[in-house]
Amino acid sequence: MLDPDGLNVWNDQRLVGFLWRDAQGLIGFRYADEWLAQGGFAISQSLPLRLEEFAPGQGLAHRFFANLLPEAGVRDRIVRGLRLPNTDFDLLRAIGGECAGALSLLQAEHQPAAEHDYRKVSDEELMGLANNRGAAGAWTAIGRPRLSLAGAQDKCPVLVRNHLFWLPLKESPTSHLLKFELPDYRHLPAYETFTTGLARSIGLPAVDVRMRKIGGRRYALIERYDRFRDECDQVARLHQEDFCQALGFGHERKYQEHGGPSFADCYRLVLDVSSDPANDLRNLLRWQIFNVLAGNSDGHAKNLSLVHRANGEVRLAPFYDLVCTRALSGIGQHLALHVGGQGNPGMVSARHWEELARQCDVRPRFMLDQVQDVARQLLRQLQPVRALFDSLHGNYAALQRVEQVVAKQCNRALGGPADPENA
Repeated sequence: MLDPDGLNVWNDQRLVGFLWRDAQGLIGFRYADEWLAQGGFAISQSLPLRLEEFAPGQGLAHRFFANLLPEAGVRDRIVRGLRLPNTDFDLLRAIGGECAGALSLLQAEHQPAAEHDYRKVSDEELMGLANNRGAAGAWTAIGRPRLSLAGAQDKCPVLVRNHLFWLPLKESPTSHLLKFELPDYRHLPAYETFTTGLARSIGLPAVDVRMRKIGGRRYALIERYDRFRDECDQVARLHQEDFCQALGFGHERKYQEHGGPSFADCYRLVLDVSSDPANDLRNLLRWQIFNVLAGNSDGHAKNLSLVHRANGEVRLAPFYDLVCTRALSGIGQHLALHVGGQGNPGMVSARHWEELARQCDVRPRFMLDQVQDVARQLLRQLQPVRALFDSLHGNYAALQRVEQVVAKQCNRALGGPADPENA
């Protein structure tokens, strides 16, 4: 039965459950009887399948669904642009049609469209998005679709078809994200493209990121890992949840220093739920090592996700939002996920890696071998990845800062003082 006062949660044409809010604005959730009867999946590790509702006061449902929403300034711009009350429920009602993962949140009078529909984005419209850095107000001229993507940076979801960009109408699924230069960080598209290229060059599963340019503005074109092409070559959704959702944390606690998950918490989650824990755990370890050595201090719990594949497997999602943040001025340099109690990436030593190994019940020698292997591979790949970047985009002088950060961190890991705190 559909709830006229709440929101209905859909997975394509299947009703998953119902959302409502209490007098304090807290969100509750209940699985639909037919979803339970027909073998539907649990939408989160923190929201297991059950007949009983997840009451608003419990906080679990609210934290999961609020984690689908944009954060910080992005959220504020959307609220102002759409003239909405600044509440999680009102935002979900306005922009929850196309979220990360496979869920669509619609009002009771709406059902998911059986056919997907799109409108081509002209070069002039793309230029407008680039000039406005993809901000919420830039959608005014072309109509803002009902889409919600978490994070503190504006992301513009589009369908890429025949080398053209198409804007989704209603809740139609998209295939890629556009991320533009920011006023104070114009090198972000280049840094994300280059840092992600480094990760892929050493064998880490990471999303495909390509830098593009229009009218002098650069932007990153990022393929979504939670979408795939079906047998009819139509874009279809894969369900996913980030680690804050899976572990029951709100987005305001995505950083460990703010009371969020530790790396060991993330490691145990993958150990418990992955369909291929051996490979996923190794990749997770190497992701954390890569973040320290490649200068990405923003590898927090919302930048890790579980993806539910079409064959029913649950796997660690490809890595995303990889940026050498230490090459950017004015951004916090402490690690989002600490290493053995150490949050300063320039102070991480062998003993911190050994302590992290013990926290994860991993042999310390194995951990140290992985650190050295990642460091050696990164040093070998720095120049080839830079040469490929330059062949596509020309000499990009600002990447020297990234190369310096990576080389310094890798050389420290391979031959620096064993304990820099006492060096």
